[in-house]
Amino acid sequence: MMTLPRTWIAAVAASWLLAATPAQAQDKQGPTRVDSITGSVQILELATKALPGPRTLRVYLPPGYQQEVSRRYPVLYLHDGQNVFSGLTSFLPNGEWKADEAAQALIEAGLIEPIVIVAIDNAGARRADEYLPTRAKVDGREMGGEADRYGKLLVEEIKPHIDATFRTKRDARNTAVGGSSLGGVISLYLGLTYPQVFGKLALLSPSLWWDSKVMLEKVRALDARQLGKRRPQIWLDTGTSEGSGEGSGEAVTSVRELSKLLQGKGWKPGKDLAVYVEGYAIHREDAWARRMPVILLYLFGRK
Repeated sequence: MMTLPRTWIAAVAASWLLAATPAQAQDKQGPTRVDSITGSVQILELATKALPGPRTLRVYLPPGYQQEVSRRYPVLYLHDGQNVFSGLTSFLPNGEWKADEAAQALIEAGLIEPIVIVAIDNAGARRADEYLPTRAKVDGREMGGEADRYGKLLVEEIKPHIDATFRTKRDARNTAVGGSSLGGVISLYLGLTYPQVFGKLALLSPSLWWDSKVMLEKVRALDARQLGKRRPQIWLDTGTSEGSGEGSGEAVTSVRELSKLLQGKGWKPGKDLAVYVEGYAIHREDAWARRMPVILLYLFGRK
């Protein structure tokens, strides 16, 4: 379990005070599904080959992007893009991650370097197929097994398009990928499969139970020598009220097991691994929104 430095806690509190825009106030007082986009967000439709259909990309550009025309920016790719910036587009009734509010406030406060955030919409009914690396049956329905194709979509189509369209820093050290739940699974899978592309991972409440904890087995079988200096920086979190029953502790146990495996492969807490267990937090967007400022500080905080 990670203990957050007091300076981080103060920074997060400051970030949310700075982010108290009228849109946020409406979000707190009114219904969950409101349009609360902060800053500049562009929406792109990308025709793709690796998987069926076009893909919607929601791209947050940091303050100063239009003015500082020679500057290049780190990029954070987030899955389940519908839920990242606005409750109006969220495919679940529990709101949004408020990644735009968190980034905008932290950038304006000088606490993180300016970043581009690319929110990649999921494929609806095919979400689980794309985000899970193995095929397995849940409640009588087979799903998963297309993570490799999704990885090719991101690495060979989406990232090159973003790099060609926006002023990005293209190296792994400046490229992060993250997601929650099944999105946390695919983020870990991508980080292990493409360490030369993704140098930072944000694993929010990853569904490590999938297929008898197959991702834990993948980490256990990992040859750390092959990673070498390409070992990605990892943020890993969960809540104590996640799991098959509220307060069951299953999610916490799995996250701690993954943390132990990663440390056995050379990851070091406080250096390239941060593990955070939030008390009483459940498996939901509002919990991930609360943690987003700290995640951005960890991955992109000014040194």
